[in-house]
Amino acid sequence: MIMLPAVMLDFPSKVVKDSGRKSPVEDMVTLLKAARPQVVFTHNLADKHETHVAVAVRVITALQTLPVDERPQNVYGCEVWRDLDWMVDEDKITFNLSKQENMQAALLGVYDSQISGGKRYDLATLARRRANATYFASHDVDDATGLLYAMDLTPLVTNPDLDFQEYIQSYIDRFAGEVKKTIKRML
Repeated sequence: MIMLPAVMLDFPSKVVKDSGRKSPVEDMVTLLKAARPQVVFTHNLADKHETHVAVAVRVITALQTLPVDERPQNVYGCEVWRDLDWMVDEDKITFNLSKQENMQAALLGVYDSQISGGKRYDLATLARRRANATYFASHDVDDATGLLYAMDLTPLVTNPDLDFQEYIQSYIDRFAGEVKKTIKRML
């Protein structure tokens, strides 16, 4: 798999969060047409950070405008400000990030201006991946030292008629159903 670097478009948060501003989506479409990625990683729709949710919505919107044959095969919404551990295991897309932890640390260190400001994103991100690997399967020996969780956003790209809110609600409903069934079995 060939990985392309993250793209920073230099739009302030208020512009990305404003659905009436078309320039972020237009810039993304230009980049997507040039790169023609087969896989796109973005933020997830349940992220705690409003700007991250806005980015995910703008990325999906940009992908929906592409001709069908130019759309990526897969679109994943990855965890950032809100862990995706709450999702039912069948819904989680897991990426094994056990290898090259030193390279991951170096890539996270690119954002030194944020890290040196007192938020240790570098340590927290690697720790979350390690925790995901340990807690993923409660009765199995760990087969990874780092896992990243993502939700599959591909259906929103392949079917632009899907409602974003209903789509994320379906993940939440499956989680709620699993919790209710577990409690019912214990009563």
